[in-house]
Amino acid sequence: MSEQPPLGIIEGFYGPLWSWQERRQVVTALAPHGYRNYWYAPKADAFLRRRWSEPHPDPVASELADFAGFCRVQNVRFGVGLSPFEVFNNFDQPAKTALANKLAVFDQLGVTNLAILFDDMQSDTPDLAARQADIIHWVAERSGAEQLTVCPSYYSDDPVLDRVFGQRPEHYLEHLGRALDPSVQVFWTGEEVCSREISPGHLQRVSEALGRKPVLWDNYPVNDGDRMSRHLHLRGFTGRPAANRAYIAGHAINPALQPTLTTIPAITLARSYRQGPGYQYGQAFQRAAEEVLGKDLAQQVSADLLILQDAGLERISSERRRALTECYRRFDHPAAAEILKWLAGDYQVTDEMVQTQ
Repeated sequence: MSEQPPLGIIEGFYGPLWSWQERRQVVTALAPHGYRNYWYAPKADAFLRRRWSEPHPDPVASELADFAGFCRVQNVRFGVGLSPFEVFNNFDQPAKTALANKLAVFDQLGVTNLAILFDDMQSDTPDLAARQADIIHWVAERSGAEQLTVCPSYYSDDPVLDRVFGQRPEHYLEHLGRALDPSVQVFWTGEEVCSREISPGHLQRVSEALGRKPVLWDNYPVNDGDRMSRHLHLRGFTGRPAANRAYIAGHAINPALQPTLTTIPAITLARSYRQGPGYQYGQAFQRAAEEVLGKDLAQQVSADLLILQDAGLERISSERRRALTECYRRFDHPAAAEILKWLAGDYQVTDEMVQTQ
């Protein structure tokens, strides 16, 4: 048996929000498998992103406080991911006042893991790494959080980030690592934004560049975006060998839009670390599916896996879609309800959502 790294959920996807009850169900399902960290950071929560300087409405703030308390009871560290939108371009006094107020609220809510997320934003700042490190240290002096983590603007080797958000500054990662206090953790997604494989060799290089082990922000089984939301991501994890454990400070997954179904691959990740070289992703999927779905529904989902995950909505005929709908209506289970919503197109994430959230 291999040692398992600290595992976590980082709710960081675009698209429709989970309900608070769904979040509780995810925590309850995954805490026994070693998921001891939860960051609340959905892109659709504007008060963490484009309207970050405004306080959450009272009902949402109350729900956040209740969820923080629930996580404590489950022995799960509750975190928030704040995206102070493009603040590094103009960190002036009004921005500092708004950020200080936000941090004070997070302390009142009981946030123990605070993440400052600089991902998916345009930058016109030449000394980007130094500016971002200064902001992180400013936050550290004013936050009561036990752990501070940053997501860099360039959080992967993937050249798509340079195409969309502008060319990364030369040696950005090394400069950020040198400037940051050693206690600050850094998120990293791998060689790609949605990495097919994450290897010990790659992580060793990133650790050397940052001067610390990264926390993996793993973009599987997330399925946001116009193309990915047409597919259910259900299969067991692959391409994440247990040997990665030596080169990471933690492993957090960005979950799928479907809260019950996402726990199936999440459980396989925990198993892959425990079993090491003995891990078998197909067998792990079957066991996790039975645990989450029960035997009958697990068998049905397994039989339909090629359609649900590989073919996707756009390649399912209307006749086949009707047949699948009739089939899953027979099951009284939240996962079956999620499949039905997906078949109806209710989880579709549009390009407009991604551009405006």
